[in-house]
Amino acid sequence: MTVEANAPLARSPLHQRHVALGARFTAFAGWEMPLQYRTVAEEHLAVRKAAGLFDVTHMGEILLSGSGALATVQHVTTNNAERLGPLQAQYSLLCRPSGGVIDDLLVYCLEADQYLLCVNAANTGKDFAWVREHAVNGTQVIDRSRDFALLALQGPRATDILASLATAAVASVPRYGCTRASLAGAPTLCSRSGYTGEDGWEIFCSWHDAPNVWDALLDAGKSFGLLPAGLAARDTLRIEAALPLYGHELDEDTNPIEAGLGWAVRCEKCHFVGREILCEQKARGVTRKLVALLLTEPGIPRQGYTIVKDGKPVGVVTSGCKSPILGAGIGLGYVASAEAKEGNLVHVQIRHRLVPAKIVARPLTRRDC
Repeated sequence: MTVEANAPLARSPLHQRHVALGARFTAFAGWEMPLQYRTVAEEHLAVRKAAGLFDVTHMGEILLSGSGALATVQHVTTNNAERLGPLQAQYSLLCRPSGGVIDDLLVYCLEADQYLLCVNAANTGKDFAWVREHAVNGTQVIDRSRDFALLALQGPRATDILASLATAAVASVPRYGCTRASLAGAPTLCSRSGYTGEDGWEIFCSWHDAPNVWDALLDAGKSFGLLPAGLAARDTLRIEAALPLYGHELDEDTNPIEAGLGWAVRCEKCHFVGREILCEQKARGVTRKLVALLLTEPGIPRQGYTIVKDGKPVGVVTSGCKSPILGAGIGLGYVASAEAKEGNLVHVQIRHRLVPAKIVARPLTRRDC
């Protein structure tokens, strides 16, 4: 899906549901999406303590099928999709020959010779073109982004809520496992995955069925404390969980090793795009690393702010917010590898003042931060 300049914003099939719930909207990657319904802190804490329901239909879906589908996935992604059985998923990355990240994504094995790539909304057109260009013979590559709606049910009570509706035994599905289930009479693919640092589910359904599935989940979740949640809470949750966001922690000038994602670069594969330089860096090490920051005085680190040590710049902030759980400013950023030690004391340049911070373990929701 390519977004033309000045094109009208796309809307999910749940747009009128969001309007009725009083959502504030924002433009994001060519879509008009709910930013928040209540305060960001209320929605954030609901996900940490009970559950939140997100509309993430803006994400892209690319379907690969045919005798060459697995070979194509192996060629264009860094993880090892041969390890996947039917209805299993894995985190992976698309990289250029230089090792720079085109996108991060989830790869779903739906069945033999059929794989679904769930990609970032802003990169859908670029990713589709890249995969199609590098597809192995015998692979059909189709952009299915406007066929699917995608809901994210996240939080410690998410599985209880889903289990109260689903026709499948969802409680027994492992992390990054999937199941096909009927919800509110609609066929769905439910993946035990998410972007919040909590247990949760990402639920694919048809565009047409999305309103009924949304309504059923909200109704079933009332007694569990479920709230609808927008993109603002999704961002604060993922920063607490130290999960990268494309355009912030990842881009074509950044490689997975720097970002701490070497575990998703499987050098045992004979070949994939970017393998030579990524596996060399994995063995040799990198000059900068992604770290988590906890400010020890009031302030919020923002993307682009300088990280300082002993009066000298040593890095840059890539994401930041005030953590509703910790009650302090937190962030992610890249620093020189020599400075990327837990407990290291640094400063963040916030306008005209240097605010003290320390480098802490990821995720930031760990209570020993």
